[in-house]
Amino acid sequence: MSLLFDRLRPRFDAAHKNAPPELWLDPRIDEIPEFKPAAVLVTLTERDKPGTLLLHRPSTMRAHPGQIAFPGGRLDDGETAIEAALREADEELGIHPRDVQVLGTSDVYRTGSGYEITPVLAVIPADLPIHPNPAEVAQWFEAPMSYLLDPANQQQCSVEWENRHHRFVEINWHDHRIWGVTGAILHNLSRRLDWND
Repeated sequence: MSLLFDRLRPRFDAAHKNAPPELWLDPRIDEIPEFKPAAVLVTLTERDKPGTLLLHRPSTMRAHPGQIAFPGGRLDDGETAIEAALREADEELGIHPRDVQVLGTSDVYRTGSGYEITPVLAVIPADLPIHPNPAEVAQWFEAPMSYLLDPANQQQCSVEWENRHHRFVEINWHDHRIWGVTGAILHNLSRRLDWND
């Protein structure tokens, strides 16, 4: 076991004992009759001040081109959320499941595009070699979790799109604009976890 895992496990378990706090919801979910299960891996790097790995999707992708995301995707038949998150992280960033210590799952986020996404939190070694799959990853980076989970860095924004008003969470870190599903999951984690380094 890692020192970070040992330190975070009781905090993670305590934070998930009770009903969820007020979470960010996609207002379009009321229009979705059925959701497809998906999962993302929220990595915590083994550092004094842990970071998390995020990736830019290629601009050529059909779904969410150019957006910043956690490694993840749809569940295959018979998979659990944890199995899917580990498989996707291996396929997208070359993170082998043997290098991952899973803390557990957090609050499901339902999207207006019809996905039900389970965040899987896990500890990985610092400076683990990353081998991005160019078909799914244009760029990857590590951002400090303390910055991402600080509510002061989470801006609530709105935009008019397709004659509708949409609200979203946006986090800007260096030249990376983190918003949409990833911004919402980070916002909900900050509500759930009492994060401090």
